[in-house]
Amino acid sequence: MPAGTPPAPEAAPAGTAADDDADGLAVRDAVSAPGADGRPQRTTRRFPLFTRDTARPEGGGRAAGGDAPAPARQWPMLTVLGLVALGLLLTALDLFRVGTLLVGVALLGGAVLRWVLPRVGMLAVRSRFTDIATYGVLGLVIVLLALMAQPKPWLELPFLKDTLHFTVSS
Repeated sequence: MPAGTPPAPEAAPAGTAADDDADGLAVRDAVSAPGADGRPQRTTRRFPLFTRDTARPEGGGRAAGGDAPAPARQWPMLTVLGLVALGLLLTALDLFRVGTLLVGVALLGGAVLRWVLPRVGMLAVRSRFTDIATYGVLGLVIVLLALMAQPKPWLELPFLKDTLHFTVSS
């Protein structure tokens, strides 16, 4: 065999589901393709059961040193979750507007923490920009909806009433 020639692929045992393609390579399943060495390799976009090579999000390290107790290492996430839990409790106790405002403010606070702090622990889920945009937009929308909730909204936007009237009457 000349130098640089890939070794011949192994033939599939008789009676298996492997088929030989035009080049004589055994393809083991529908998502296999021959690799550089000529052997079938699994090519799929699906993640394996245990992903080992996913990079931690930027800023996803511990928010406090490793010698600190576990809650202290994740204080940014626990702060946001605590405020959201308190907001949901207030909402359940019939303080709808105050509770939903607190949930929105907690998400806006999460966006600020993600922007200001270099390490926020598990509050970092994606890239810094994506986390800030996601927390900020969701928080802002929740705050605005809480302010416009009926009856007696704290914030009235006249163009929304006109838009709704135009949409329904057309």
